[in-house]
Amino acid sequence: MSTASAPAGVSVEVMAQREADIRVSDLRKTFKVPEREAGLRASMRSLVRRTHREVHAVAGVCFQIPAGEVVGFLGPNGAGKTTTLKMLSGLLFPTSGDVSVLGHVPWRRERDYLRRMTLVMGNRNQLQWDIPALDSFEMNRAIYRIPYPDFRATRDEIVELLEIGDLVRKPVRTLSLGERMKAEIAAAMLHRPQVLFLDEPTIGLDVTMQKRIRTFLGEYNRRYGATVLLTSHYMADVQALCKRVIVIDEGSILYDGSLRELSTRYAPHQTINVTLADPGHDLGGFGEILTAEDASDSSRVSLKVPKEQTSAVAARLLAAHDVTDLTIEDPPVEDVIEQVFSGPAPTSVGSRP
Repeated sequence: MSTASAPAGVSVEVMAQREADIRVSDLRKTFKVPEREAGLRASMRSLVRRTHREVHAVAGVCFQIPAGEVVGFLGPNGAGKTTTLKMLSGLLFPTSGDVSVLGHVPWRRERDYLRRMTLVMGNRNQLQWDIPALDSFEMNRAIYRIPYPDFRATRDEIVELLEIGDLVRKPVRTLSLGERMKAEIAAAMLHRPQVLFLDEPTIGLDVTMQKRIRTFLGEYNRRYGATVLLTSHYMADVQALCKRVIVIDEGSILYDGSLRELSTRYAPHQTINVTLADPGHDLGGFGEILTAEDASDSSRVSLKVPKEQTSAVAARLLAAHDVTDLTIEDPPVEDVIEQVFSGPAPTSVGSRP
């Protein structure tokens, strides 16, 4: 694997020392789930002989993440994303497999490891409900034994980046969901972690709050060279932060590679949106017509065209018709991800070793 280029503000020497922050090999987690039929008789029988079934939440996952890289970890509900993050952060013991994060085995929960990583879960609270976030920040300072001058400088910097200067003085219970989520993220970053595990950090937030948090995470990555593994159902988060994605389903990796290559592999078509000066033209010979709208003085048509033919089809349209506007679009990332789950698996998993 090639060494990642250093983010702005992070020296090449530091990056060389941290060539691969996360190494995962054949990671597996199997849960035993009790089963019984409905009814009193089945309940009595289960007291004597309980039956179980095995659920393979994570089934042989392998990947590496170089220092400073932001990677999207994508999959449907129940795919194994959160279970994987919990094992990487040390909350769960795996059934089998090897993991190294910053040179540590996560489930040993060594103090030095816990001081260098953080786990943010969008649907979990760590702030005390009835006191201002600033007081919870002070508690985190004591837990992580952060020298006060360092703590104050980091706290003020993060508060400024997240624009929560007024909010951190209010009791947490009075904050909106978006305001509380920004305060939660600030609390998780006070010890300047080198590795961030982010599980749906923008879930339930409005578009403005999502963008603010994305901007903060991108800036944190640039300033400190942090390695980030991000799960999100909002593709805007992934497109804004991640050049590489890992797609997982039913506990197994379906794809590991660049976001651009994912689109090329699973969505080999583009959309040509063309506006013609005159209505009533049949463009079926140029591609598959997705939509067609005629007005009194114009016509707008969307065509689905194979990517390798897009340039030629666009040139033919311009030569054959009076075109007032023409745009070429890639399919939405949401559609590409859906195709990954519904379509046949690729012959090789991405381009990662």
